[in-house]
Amino acid sequence: MNQLGVKLNQSVHMSPGARAWYRFRSNKRGYYSLWIFSILFVLSLCAEILSNEKPLILSYQDEFYFPVLFSYPETTFGGDFDTETDYKDEYVRELLNQGDNWMLEPVNPYSFSTINYDSMLPNPAPPSSQNILGTDDRGRDVLARLIYGFRLSVIFGFVLTFIGVIVGIIAGAVQGYFGGRTDLFMQRFIEVWGSMPELYLLIIFASIFQPSVGLLIVLLSLFGWIGLSDYVRAEFLKGRNLDYIKSARALGLSNQSIMLRHLLPNSLTPVITFLPFRISGAILALTSLDYLGLGVPPSTPSLGELLSQGKENITAWWLSICTFMVLVGTLMLLIFIGEALREALDTRKN
Repeated sequence: MNQLGVKLNQSVHMSPGARAWYRFRSNKRGYYSLWIFSILFVLSLCAEILSNEKPLILSYQDEFYFPVLFSYPETTFGGDFDTETDYKDEYVRELLNQGDNWMLEPVNPYSFSTINYDSMLPNPAPPSSQNILGTDDRGRDVLARLIYGFRLSVIFGFVLTFIGVIVGIIAGAVQGYFGGRTDLFMQRFIEVWGSMPELYLLIIFASIFQPSVGLLIVLLSLFGWIGLSDYVRAEFLKGRNLDYIKSARALGLSNQSIMLRHLLPNSLTPVITFLPFRISGAILALTSLDYLGLGVPPSTPSLGELLSQGKENITAWWLSICTFMVLVGTLMLLIFIGEALREALDTRKN
């Protein structure tokens, strides 16, 4: 009972932010999901160190080289050509292993575009000692493409969510604060804009322009802010007639100051709550477009492209299962984080 009284006394003196963080930590599933997702994302940012066909550090004739950072011609190591060194070539490896020479290789000695020419099995090859998760239909390492594809998907989700949040907050704040004709005209515009066929536009632009990550971000950002603006608009409509807002107007504060300093902080609860769900939606959108062939170029590592290969090669079970586990695991972690955030920001919970 004494320990319970101490905890209750501490919670009373907590700031609202500290109390929300305490509630978030109390949700073990969401808290540990945040840690796991953060660790996986940080590791994926070091993909060139974890999975690469080039050595991390190379010592040749008592001099140190860093092939993962810089390009060196083959003549640097006693070869015959001035082109960049192929560290998988047997002749080059013999030169680098002579005498006191040594090199430190990544954990997975393949990049996302590295083709395993030494495999004796037809592509796509099943998991083996050379390729832990097998190869795709072009002989590229599946583990490497999963690592790089996971990083691309998460960064894409972050960027798309950030743009959608900024545009959605601005649009919803202007609608909710000024109301009247401003709200009416913007609401009609949103209804017309939201009724446009997004998939058809993606198909049209994909046939006109060369597919790229930047093009996808621009096209999806044109529509990704609409859902969030409705929540921000509702919060501003609810808060603009409160007494403290009327007092701020009476004191002569500008509309910009009232919106940024008073209304916006109290309207961020739905924005923060939906962030993990918006990120998961962006990741799923990229995967779906890549699966349909409307996303990034084929050479780019992508989870959707691996799923498409798994559909075309039914017997290559490792393509579908490994990609499905990575995709579903990522979405589950984000959903658990979102549920924990929703409970943490619920002021009705002690």
